[in-house]
Amino acid sequence: MKSWHYLGAVTLAAMLAACGGDDNNETDSANETGDSVAEVTPASIKLALSGRYQAGSFDASAAEIPAYDAASQRLFVVNAEAGELDVLDMSVPSAPEKVGSINVSAIAAGAEVNSVAVKNGLVAVAIEADPKTDNGFVAIYQADDLTLLDSIEVGPQPDMITFTPDGMTVLTANEGEPNDDYSVDPEGSISIINATDTGSLTVSHADFSDFTAADLRDAGVRIYGPGASAAQDLEPEYIAVSADGATAWVTLQENNALAKLDIVTATVTDILPLGEIDRSQAGKGIDASDDDEVIDIKTWGGVVGLYQPDAIHAYSANGSTYLVTANEGDARAWGEDNDAYWGEEADDSEDPPVLCEPDASQGFVEEFRVKHLVHTDGFDRRCGDDMPPQLRELAAGALLDPTVFGYCGAVAGDPQDCRDDDVLGRLNITWTAGYKTDAAGDPVMYTAAGVQDDAGDRIMYDTLYSYGGRSFSIWDEDGVQVFDSGDAIEQFLAGDDCKLGSDRSINCKTWFNSGHDESGAMDSRSDAKGPEPEGLTIGVMGEKTFLFLGLERMGGVMVYDITDPTAPIFQDYLNSRELWDGEDPDNGNLAGFGDLGPEGLVFIPASDAPEGKPLLVVGNEVSGTTAVYEVEITE
Repeated sequence: MKSWHYLGAVTLAAMLAACGGDDNNETDSANETGDSVAEVTPASIKLALSGRYQAGSFDASAAEIPAYDAASQRLFVVNAEAGELDVLDMSVPSAPEKVGSINVSAIAAGAEVNSVAVKNGLVAVAIEADPKTDNGFVAIYQADDLTLLDSIEVGPQPDMITFTPDGMTVLTANEGEPNDDYSVDPEGSISIINATDTGSLTVSHADFSDFTAADLRDAGVRIYGPGASAAQDLEPEYIAVSADGATAWVTLQENNALAKLDIVTATVTDILPLGEIDRSQAGKGIDASDDDEVIDIKTWGGVVGLYQPDAIHAYSANGSTYLVTANEGDARAWGEDNDAYWGEEADDSEDPPVLCEPDASQGFVEEFRVKHLVHTDGFDRRCGDDMPPQLRELAAGALLDPTVFGYCGAVAGDPQDCRDDDVLGRLNITWTAGYKTDAAGDPVMYTAAGVQDDAGDRIMYDTLYSYGGRSFSIWDEDGVQVFDSGDAIEQFLAGDDCKLGSDRSINCKTWFNSGHDESGAMDSRSDAKGPEPEGLTIGVMGEKTFLFLGLERMGGVMVYDITDPTAPIFQDYLNSRELWDGEDPDNGNLAGFGDLGPEGLVFIPASDAPEGKPLLVVGNEVSGTTAVYEVEITE
């Protein structure tokens, strides 16, 4: 019996328990040798780096989403930089080799590849138009010879694509983001493509026209884009499909919700708000500052996290369907590089004086630091710098409710120590929610001294909404949470048992919450979304189901046994970034840095793997690498 010991597994498993797919594999099938491969039920599993393909570019999204075809033993990897799919030979997992590419320029000029899915020897590609606000396309190719079978128009910006389990239907999440100045904001949608006849595709679309902004807001869904209808504001991100292929769930990341889809009728039947994670509760704290260069994970009264999941997968357990989400978080930031949006910085020394005149019609940026939000001098001091004009239209400044934030010194009219860099000052939040409102939803106004007064020009925040859960969650099919990992991921990364590098020789806490595109950056992401769980996939081995969770910023893959949805058990963490201190990776030493910025993941069961051993493949968008890991099994 093969066995291994991983320090900390028992510790974190206990911690997780205290806190509260579309990958298919079949048993006893054959690999390329024709030998029968039995799918055993592991006692536990662990990852080991097997091989890697380097696309040769840094921070250019040259390796994003991988998909695998067992018959041809090929990987299809989204290379957004090249605007195509890289086709890799996986017959030797330790040495994947590029053997071809799929270019989509013939389908639409200037088009980009956003996502890929593979099923039954077919490769489905999601293609974004130029400009992205135009309708996109889906194309179907043969996996073995890369022949284009057909293509069809779908909604704007198809961001993710997947097959139903029977391979007869293809779904795309059409995100429908606005253009940079928000002058064009297409409606989000889900396209349902009948692929029964791959030479003659047909499509239907599920939209959100039956939902109103007011009703969704009342239900707890974030609808907040400037002038947007509900259909424009809802932005589908990622899709999970039930085992019977009848139902899909779609993450609406910026809206902090899920859409539930009846696939047969192409109808969105419900929108499920996900709520918030209360950062005042034990086991749900965060490290909120990137400026203190220390690990300081703790609870914060008045602070909540919006789950805002990116990837989602469905799986079956105990006769029911469950949904797993990677709670990355995301802010809307349109026009942030447009000087007209921010206005020109005021200068009283000029004759005549230069006035700061921002233009709210030129964009929309919702992210703001706490220290800038609640400064006693108000907002105008930041005009022309980073003051969103829509916020300035609300008020001349903002306050913290002293009854909520008194613990960090807030008094009427003055946040005092709460806005210090080593307290809450550096935390990025959304200014669009959390201030006190009246029954009509309008802001309650205060004087600069903190006295409620209709003639006042200040708003008062009693809740600070930060981005992302810094966690993964498991939900039932109606969006009711059955598990959330809370602060367990950050606590593990801060602990002595966590190691970095493919040889596990570097202490994680030395580079806690590092960025994915820089060196020597300990703690640099604590003010934002922490380690940012973004991508995930699920693997079924024997009688157990395992979650593979990619951390976008800190990097690496966390592994859990999620067979019992209410009590996941930590298995392993492997981060195959090799260099952490020294020159930045964009200076040319790409090979030495290893893998940075995991984006998409695909599990390959032993029955489909080239050498009869289960594999995990990860596309790393920052390093431009496709990493292949062997899933080592303890029986």
